[in-house]
Amino acid sequence: MKSFREFVSELKADGTLVELKKPVSKHLELAGALHALDGKPVLTAHVKENPGAVVAGNVFSTKDIIARYLGCKKGELVAKLAHAIDHPTQPKVVEKKHAPVLEITDSTVDLDTLPILFHAPKDGGPYFSSAVVVSKDKELGQNCSFHRMMQIGKDRMVARILHRHLDEFIARAGGKSLDVAIVIGAPINFLLASAVSTGKIGVDETTIANSLAPLDVVELPNGIRVPAQAEYVLEATITDEMHDEGPFIDLTETYDVVRSQRVVKINKIHHRQNPIYHALLPGALEHKLLMGMPKEPTIVLEVNKVAKCTGVNITPGGTSWLHAVVQIDKKNEDDGKKAIEAAFAGHKSLKHVVIVDTDIDIYSPDSVEWAIATRVQADKDVVIKSKQKGSSLDPSADPHTYETAKMGLDATKPMVAHGKNFSKAEWTKVDVGKLM
Repeated sequence: MKSFREFVSELKADGTLVELKKPVSKHLELAGALHALDGKPVLTAHVKENPGAVVAGNVFSTKDIIARYLGCKKGELVAKLAHAIDHPTQPKVVEKKHAPVLEITDSTVDLDTLPILFHAPKDGGPYFSSAVVVSKDKELGQNCSFHRMMQIGKDRMVARILHRHLDEFIARAGGKSLDVAIVIGAPINFLLASAVSTGKIGVDETTIANSLAPLDVVELPNGIRVPAQAEYVLEATITDEMHDEGPFIDLTETYDVVRSQRVVKINKIHHRQNPIYHALLPGALEHKLLMGMPKEPTIVLEVNKVAKCTGVNITPGGTSWLHAVVQIDKKNEDDGKKAIEAAFAGHKSLKHVVIVDTDIDIYSPDSVEWAIATRVQADKDVVIKSKQKGSSLDPSADPHTYETAKMGLDATKPMVAHGKNFSKAEWTKVDVGKLM
């Protein structure tokens, strides 16, 4: 499996990556450049405030790039991730001398020496946005999960921690403090696995990552195992000190509210020689894909219980969280309706879902809209569910309870055709180049 830096070098060598040649500030300017180049990997070695620092962003901002890293086709990604979730395997543990991420340990902790981006004018401060927190419970084992962190000092961050597995680990440790590791600049198998939410506490996401592609890990003094070829790993302690966190841009490209959250004390910074800092632009395509893609296989697994699911796309236009297109091989008249219910079960935050046939390109908004236009009757094919538990990321949901309404559209063809034909006409394929 290629390391993060090996893949960045590969993208640079073949011209896929855009390299910034002029000095750029980590305060607003670099984030603005990443936004202007969203969808294209970007590299710079000219950060004004941190001479010598190297930053890569937008690295995993398309499914084609992610598929390339994992050595598969874009249409195979969902099945590959679903298989890894269902068939986790233990990663190889290497000695510290064989772990590039431990090559250098900074003698003193000074977060200002890192090119931590201040992304947007209304942000609360500079943020770790690609950071994966690896925690450990004596009985349950490891947990890997994404948590944004706002810098509030030379050795202190404040982390947004939801009421999920990391929060449970903190509670099980007595609620006061918990030693963790923070990983930045990891391979895509580790990043995708860390974004998977199976609902089962005690699942070590490095085992899912290893089934996606081989992953070497190294054990830190606190017993936590991290990717051996990551760019940075920070040993840290989540404390019981509280501090305001935010504002920060979330998946919906709107600002999340300010909350009192736990302070994280950074104890040691390990990194590779000449490390590459992975900057993940909040609300942009890379953020959306790393959050939304891991939900596609959980939808597939649920839909397969009621119909044959042949594809899922959690769409960027739906913030890669709230909208999905689900493709099925329809065998029964009610398969579309059953698939709607199953999709909502597979991704609890899903708000709107469209079910389509195998002749529809789930990655083409025009193709999906054509299916809705020609195959949906609103009084028969639309399922509306009121007073549902929604997502905290949805600005239109109830701000206190997150209650929302959900809608599913059955945009599949009827099993018995009536009236006009429901299929697009076909054309003869011609190589027009030979005719010119």
